[in-house]
Amino acid sequence: MKKILFTIIALVIGFSAMPLSANAETITLTYSNFFPPTHVQSKLAQSWCDEVEKRTDGKVRVSYFPGGTLTKAKQCYDGVVEGISDIGLSALAYSRGRFPTMAAVDLPLGYKSGAAATKVANEVFEKFTPKEFDDVAPMYFHAHGPGLLFTAKNQVTTLEDINGLKLRGTGNSGKLIKTLGGAPVAMSMPDSYQAIRKGVVSGGMYPMESNKGWKMAEVVDYCTLDFPVAYTTTFFVVMNKNKWNSIPADLQKIITEINQEWAVKHGQAWDESDAAGKEFFVSKGGKFITMSESEGNIWKEKASPMMTEYIKKTDSKGLNGKEILDFTVSSLAKCNSK
Repeated sequence: MKKILFTIIALVIGFSAMPLSANAETITLTYSNFFPPTHVQSKLAQSWCDEVEKRTDGKVRVSYFPGGTLTKAKQCYDGVVEGISDIGLSALAYSRGRFPTMAAVDLPLGYKSGAAATKVANEVFEKFTPKEFDDVAPMYFHAHGPGLLFTAKNQVTTLEDINGLKLRGTGNSGKLIKTLGGAPVAMSMPDSYQAIRKGVVSGGMYPMESNKGWKMAEVVDYCTLDFPVAYTTTFFVVMNKNKWNSIPADLQKIITEINQEWAVKHGQAWDESDAAGKEFFVSKGGKFITMSESEGNIWKEKASPMMTEYIKKTDSKGLNGKEILDFTVSSLAKCNSK
């Protein structure tokens, strides 16, 4: 009787353990992103999650939280470090001073496309493997297309025209506005719309895609094509380091391959968004102001102190600022020439 009883108990334990074993084979991750679910960059993040599950045959599944529902944009990176989310996507600029090496990418170096900016960002990371990311496992980076000057009523054709203008700008775009002689006003994109409409500010600096994505074309009239000083903003996709290290090597390899593909997709998506933003801007009566080569050189020279400041600040942190900046400029020159 005892023998039968032990057999039954053993079978019950065995059967109850089966689903646990099956679950143990599935790695579930959480992904935090501040972009709203309808934004193309958010849709790409969701498709990354789907692709990871597909290529790992369901061994890795990702629960996606867009729109800042898990962690807000500014808290996203620390949220990954602390394990609030396993993966996070946000902008490096939200943590100013924390990522000195990658900050070189966001300088007004004359970007012409999101694809180029994205390639530069990843090349800079691969070249220097910055210690500033030692507390996470970086997946990949991407960056938006050229940040340009948009104004309402006031045409900006020369550097003198920007003097004293109140313009929306944050981070490097704010620094650039100040360096060029304008008066930067820090505010979010939603606030920018109303501020320009009411005349609180005369315009701002942002990528072309914002004209449609944030409806900015409804309140601005002109776009100064100041490509010689066009900047970008770098976005990161990182994973909690302990979580990454717990994933088997064969699955890490699959995810790494997906990362390389998706970095390119994000860059292309920024350019497609810029094209849509340009079309929307024109449909609303927006006009482009082309900059002559000589005028462009004047703007570039005026912005040069930002590069000097970057080198000085980066050197003070024990890094070789000139080497980093020179590599970034060289990488961009190659990308822009293609």
